[in-house]
Amino acid sequence: MTPDPLLTPTRGLLIVVSSPSGAGKTTLCRRLIDEFPDIVFSVSYTTREMRRGEEEGTDYHFVDRATFDAMVERGEFAEWAEVHGNRYGTTVAAVRQALEGGRHVLFDVDYQGGRQIKAKFEKEAVLVFVLPPSLEELEARLRKRATDAPEVIERRLAKARDELKHYGLYQYLIVNDDLPRAYEKLRAVYLAAQCQIDRMGPVAEQLVRAADTVTAK
Repeated sequence: MTPDPLLTPTRGLLIVVSSPSGAGKTTLCRRLIDEFPDIVFSVSYTTREMRRGEEEGTDYHFVDRATFDAMVERGEFAEWAEVHGNRYGTTVAAVRQALEGGRHVLFDVDYQGGRQIKAKFEKEAVLVFVLPPSLEELEARLRKRATDAPEVIERRLAKARDELKHYGLYQYLIVNDDLPRAYEKLRAVYLAAQCQIDRMGPVAEQLVRAADTVTAK
């Protein structure tokens, strides 16, 4: 059955998922997009080097520092941050296009990006922080991944200890101690967010007005 357009919200949601590096947010985000094709993945711009298996325009837009800095100067980013010596950012144009088109946008960003999105799009933002089961497990995952040098891993662990302090910015916290279970929780958050009163209130109001019209007759 085709949904009644009058009873369907016309503005999208911004699903922001953050975590310390290695906690599993990227895997969880990809599962959510695989299941729900109405979600658009926010492809950020970054100054970091492309990793093995990544693709331009799919994982990130890879640009040099000068290009990124020029975009910052022009005010093109809805959010941007420097993480582990590299810069990441999402353009305002991409966010607005998705929201106004009724598409849901998924952000795989750190807490700095999450804070900026929340400040600029408070009504549309749904913030989820993924926690590792322990710092020991987080270190084991980073070393097993084998994509970074040992000194880079040490910096990521130090950064993780700082990032964990910012959990209070988020509306939902998910411990990724078991991937299927953690995914079910993220999935539930996404579905529930679409039913929030701030989003569905206008729909209910339309039904109330329609009921009043019938009563008046």
